[in-house]
Amino acid sequence: MKKEYDFSKAVQGKFYRPIAKLEIPVYLDKEVKEFFSKTASKKKIDLDKVVNTVLRKEMEMLKAIGV
Repeated sequence: MKKEYDFSKAVQGKFYRPIAKLEIPVYLDKEVKEFFSKTASKKKIDLDKVVNTVLRKEMEMLKAIGV
C-alpha cells in the first residue's frame, strides 16, 4: 500500500447508482417464508415484491404512530 494516493483527478460519485436495486440476504423463519411464498404464488408475483409490500406498509404504520 502506498503512503499517499493522488485523488486530484478523481471524479466524485463516478460509480454511484441511485436507482440500483440493493440485494441483501434476508433469512426468514420457515413458517414465514412458506406463508409469503404461498401468497406470492397465489398472486403470481415474486416473493420479494410481496415482502417489500408488507414491509412498506409496516413502515407507513410506524411513521404514522411516530416510531
